[in-house]
Amino acid sequence: MTTAKALTIAGSDSGGGAGIQADLKTFQELKVYGMSVITAITAQNTLGVDGVYPMMLEAIEKQLECIAVDLQPDALKTGMLFNSEIIELVADKMEQYKWKNLVVDPVMIAKGGANLLQQEATESMKRKLLPLATVLTPNIPEAEELTGISIRNMEERKEAAKRLSAMGVNYVIIKGGHGDEKEAVDLLFDGSHFSSLVAERIPTKNTHGTGCTFSAAITAALANGYSINDAFQLGKDFIHQAIKNDLHIGSGHGPTNHWAYQESKR
Repeated sequence: MTTAKALTIAGSDSGGGAGIQADLKTFQELKVYGMSVITAITAQNTLGVDGVYPMMLEAIEKQLECIAVDLQPDALKTGMLFNSEIIELVADKMEQYKWKNLVVDPVMIAKGGANLLQQEATESMKRKLLPLATVLTPNIPEAEELTGISIRNMEERKEAAKRLSAMGVNYVIIKGGHGDEKEAVDLLFDGSHFSSLVAERIPTKNTHGTGCTFSAAITAALANGYSINDAFQLGKDFIHQAIKNDLHIGSGHGPTNHWAYQESKR
């Protein structure tokens, strides 16, 4: 039996709720062997981000090379890349190694408001990384930042998805967590057609790491050979259970529950 492998290229969250910690927990729960390339170290907890310390480019490059020569991923995702130099290095290496099934979670702003992507890096992301992406998973503020348009309703969300698709992305999923609908509506655009998944909106402040976890579940599904629609459904189910059954840890925006999905299946 072949073991599916997934790689996360992202920042480290010392509080354990987001970043590579959330990704690896999600991979493990979905029976995928997880690997990581750390792009930055953050000092943070549920109250906020106290510091961001990007890795040297040489260290990031060496991590990528070590994965490439021995542990080729079946799918991979990017999270916090922080600056233009890191984005361009990661994109160049992805092309060099011909890695497929890339999920881009365009991490820009932390729950507490800290900037996790430098301003000039947005252009590098659009120019270098998005054309390599199989799936892009922005929330509404991130979709606004990437497209330059205001998103106040579903029609504007669809317009943003079209613009993101035109940047070279195969599948765009605009998450509905920041929407004002009574239910959480996630929108998928495949370049031609729209579809959506709906779940009840959970009234909780414990949503730290939801974007990381959602995109990691999709990555794990792609590594296991799922279609995009099935991966979308799994990601939606996984994060819904993780939010619904939160852990009540910390004094601020607490983390989601990464084992809740499997518990719900028993």
